[in-house]
Amino acid sequence: MGGEAAERQIDGCIDRFIAYLGAERGLSRNTLSAYGSDLARLADHLARAKVRDVAAVRPSHLVSFLEALARRGLAARSRARTLAAVRMFFAFLVRERVLEVSPTQDLHLPRLGQRLPRSLSESDIRQLIEPAAATGGDQALAARDAAMVELVYATGLRVSEVVSLKTSQVNLEAGFLTVVGKGRKERAVPVGHYACERLLQYLGDARPALLGGRTSAYLFVTRRGGPMTRRAFALLLRKRVLRAGLRGKVSPHTLRHAFATHLVDRGADLRAVQMMLGHADISTTQVYTHVARDRLREVHRKFHPRG
Repeated sequence: MGGEAAERQIDGCIDRFIAYLGAERGLSRNTLSAYGSDLARLADHLARAKVRDVAAVRPSHLVSFLEALARRGLAARSRARTLAAVRMFFAFLVRERVLEVSPTQDLHLPRLGQRLPRSLSESDIRQLIEPAAATGGDQALAARDAAMVELVYATGLRVSEVVSLKTSQVNLEAGFLTVVGKGRKERAVPVGHYACERLLQYLGDARPALLGGRTSAYLFVTRRGGPMTRRAFALLLRKRVLRAGLRGKVSPHTLRHAFATHLVDRGADLRAVQMMLGHADISTTQVYTHVARDRLREVHRKFHPRG
């Protein structure tokens, strides 16, 4: 096999693309894994069609791939995400001059209806934050959990950002924290009075009790003194949801949605919300304008005499 043909082998091209995303784009391990899974499914589909050279991939191959995903029951939104990954992959190959033209350029999926994120009311948030009555070590855990929930709601941090937050990134005197988000982009986010108070309480008594004389760079720690994990935060949130008697699924990301929804509901500038959330594109943030409009319609329908 010639050197030029070897460079066009699908598996090798996928490896180069994932390496590029990690090194040049600074994407997280989870995002890289998602892209890798999507493209591995594509490679398997093409291999069954005996296509192993990226130059041999035609739009018809990609259409049959998407149809196969639909037959397997993959939701339209997941298929759209997979198509986005495939588009990026072939765009990368065009930039690298492996291909002259991307086979995805005329490929489209039907436009998806925009799914509105689930949010929580302000009273729901208060129920989640109020710590349960506890004593001893459990009291320290309750204070930590309440501080974490309050902070995510106050700042809109992603769960990966809050569990990796270090004490050096938080300036309670100024009321700001600095976080490194997706693509290794740094942003400053205001913390707010209530979250500052919760954090001061946690830092004053609960965190030292949990560390038990040990040291840690991380803001939120476990009883063993190690940093919190995303799974641990999801579990503590689930317990608080059950205790508060809230219905439906509430995930750490729901708190992020509540942060943005409540800001937009109260008239916050969308660009400011975009900066605080760390969205690269304003179109990602614009979903919250739909949430606000839906709530206005509901208020009108409920209270206007001819609504």
